[in-house]
Amino acid sequence: MEITSKDLIQDLIERTRKNINEVEKFNQLSIEVLNWKKTSEYWSILECLEHLNLYGNFYIPEIKQQIAISKHHESENFKSGWLGNYFAKSMLPKEKLNKMKTFKSMNPAGSMLNKDVLSTFINHQYMLLDVLDMSKKVNLTKTKTGISISKWLKLRLGDTFRVVIYHNQRHILQAKKVLKEVNRRKTL
Repeated sequence: MEITSKDLIQDLIERTRKNINEVEKFNQLSIEVLNWKKTSEYWSILECLEHLNLYGNFYIPEIKQQIAISKHHESENFKSGWLGNYFAKSMLPKEKLNKMKTFKSMNPAGSMLNKDVLSTFINHQYMLLDVLDMSKKVNLTKTKTGISISKWLKLRLGDTFRVVIYHNQRHILQAKKVLKEVNRRKTL
């Protein structure tokens, strides 16, 4: 995949703003609704978002650090790597989400969660908007970041942004489906 760096960053900013708007709506919900689960195998709305917070705790500082030390100045185009493109595409939300096993360290199931999860997520999104803005000054193809699952693998910065932001969209969609199920059960 090849795209102008400007278009990629703009798309990711719009997706991140939409993610903020979607999650802000969850603030209106009761803590009971936010913690409701269909079964113990499923995540609650707050567990979906806490999962994203755990990833944000890794990726936001990693991205910020790699931008700060990058010696590669901005480039007009971004060219995705094959692995980064694969990861990004696998994260894109689909109507029927393909199930993925999460790493134990990133699984919030069974946590006692409150609305601080929402605030943390929203704060992470504003930090993400800041690093997206900072990234306009570096080459999104040549600047690399580590990834949470392996210290040996590196992704191109543009791909890392895509993976993180698409992953956020994916789990926000999952959280919205939980809310739909809560509302459906109320009407039964």
